[in-house]
Amino acid sequence: MSVVYPAGKATYDCSRSRSDHTSTPGCRSVQARMVDGAVAQRAIAVVTPEAIRASFAAADEVAERAARGTKALDLRVERARYEATRAERAFHCCEPENRLVARTLEQRWETKLRDLADAETAVAAAQAAHVPLPPRAALEALAADLPRLWSAETTSDRDRTRLLRTLVADVTLMSTPGNEQVRVGIRWQSGATDELTVRRPPPASIARRTPPAAVEFVRRRSDEQDEELVTLLNHAGLVTGTRRPFDVKAVRWLRHVYGIPPAPRRAACEMTVAEVAQAVGVAADVIYYWIEHGQLSARRDDRGRLYIAFSAEVREACLQRVARSSHLNSRTRGLAAGGVV
Repeated sequence: MSVVYPAGKATYDCSRSRSDHTSTPGCRSVQARMVDGAVAQRAIAVVTPEAIRASFAAADEVAERAARGTKALDLRVERARYEATRAERAFHCCEPENRLVARTLEQRWETKLRDLADAETAVAAAQAAHVPLPPRAALEALAADLPRLWSAETTSDRDRTRLLRTLVADVTLMSTPGNEQVRVGIRWQSGATDELTVRRPPPASIARRTPPAAVEFVRRRSDEQDEELVTLLNHAGLVTGTRRPFDVKAVRWLRHVYGIPPAPRRAACEMTVAEVAQAVGVAADVIYYWIEHGQLSARRDDRGRLYIAFSAEVREACLQRVARSSHLNSRTRGLAAGGVV
């Protein structure tokens, strides 16, 4: 798979489908953040002090085998040096008149010197390939502090990538058509394998959907004005589908999407029956009685809700009517019940 960046988001894309311009059910795309996060969490989880100690035990065994191999190379160098020295002495002991013998001894000496150089080169290569491990205490402390180190602000993405590459050899993605889950196969540098299952994130149309609690809240309080709903929704701790506080625009969009009719508009001086009752200090039944008997003018909107033009003059008239009623006064202006005058 290759890495592509549609809309600025890293995605693991099936390169085979792009190379031959075909789309097969088993060749799909996966968001990189979904896979990277799962692999990183698994890597942090497996690097424990116990795992470090087990790794050191394995490293000791490998180091012991390497030491035996190095010792064999040292013996090879020692024998090659002995053979070269012996060939050199034989050459110098030869009489100059024996040119044929001297030439043979010289060729033998050169052969032994080449063998010695090859043996020394093999030892140098073995020593260069051996990388000493850090102190055990330092590695165990690193394993215990790895989660904090991974999430630290000073740790760059490049450092995190290098750390993963020291642990993970390769990752294989297995996606099943029609399934929202993706199987992630991990092959560690040690040769061990592991498998994870991650779930694809929901599409934006679902992930950014308004929470049902907010929708139900607006349905119950649909008669409230949008500005009032904004205050009530935010006070209740409800948020939009993008996890932001509500504003007037968001409330209106919610009404439009879920078919919730807008609140009926009313004039600035209009009040509901409950609001008039509270302003005058009587029960709502008193206001309904006045409206029914023509003592108070009201209009009914298309949803059947009553609105009263409650000007200063109307307020004064209502207060005087309450003052003239001995029954309302005896009930403290707010506990009127049944029929009243």
